[in-house]
Amino acid sequence: MRRPSTLTTYAFLYLVFLYLPVLFLPLFSFNSGTIVAFPIKGWTLDWYRKLGEQDTLIQALWNSLGVGTVVALLSTALGLFAARAFVRYRFRGQRAAEGLVMLPLVIPGIIVASSMLVLFLFLGLKPSLLAVVLGHTFLALPFSVSILKSAFDDFDASLEEASYDLGVGVVDTFRRVTLPVVAPGIMASILVTFTVSFDEFVLAFFLSGNQPTLPVYIWSQIRFPAKLPNVLALGSILLLTSVLLLVLAEYFRRRSSASEVR
Repeated sequence: MRRPSTLTTYAFLYLVFLYLPVLFLPLFSFNSGTIVAFPIKGWTLDWYRKLGEQDTLIQALWNSLGVGTVVALLSTALGLFAARAFVRYRFRGQRAAEGLVMLPLVIPGIIVASSMLVLFLFLGLKPSLLAVVLGHTFLALPFSVSILKSAFDDFDASLEEASYDLGVGVVDTFRRVTLPVVAPGIMASILVTFTVSFDEFVLAFFLSGNQPTLPVYIWSQIRFPAKLPNVLALGSILLLTSVLLLVLAEYFRRRSSASEVR
């Protein structure tokens, strides 16, 4: 057998360092004791059973689901037209426009959150789920544009031209020709942007007010050691859900790339 290269060894150690602490999260969620430490006192599912008994937690979950759904649809819709414009057309200021769209990826989250809070208060919009939706859409848009740009990159423009030659209008061509081809990319964008919104904490902490999302609720519970096992159980469920959503997003992204190659 070939010995692993230095780069392979480094990559393996890096992944272990990055994800090994995360694996302790579900492990301790089955611990019957309230102290997060080895040795594990015993094994139990009680912490998972008690999650459904907490009304505040359920309300925070619904807040996150609602915000994530709206953000996913809104950011994907905006990203769809932005990505099409960036790929298909050449216009003055295009590079600057693309840079502005991607800017949220490099600006510290706390700067964005505090700036948005000041702006929304100036405009008369108090901290609420609506403010969180607007903030998360700003944050999720670069992810949507990146995914959908790859979906449009290898799209054969002659398909749309053939549709125009047959007398089909712009709207019908976009609906019947363009959308079916880039549909896997759209699904990938929806899943990724939903995950980004669902897991985001800093913007939600500044903008949610008295309507906390699930990450904000989890942060508020960590301060109480007696509630930590419930937080670990909830975190394990969120971890599994996020992984599944990202796997689905990658599946649709690969499917989109494969269809474009064909």
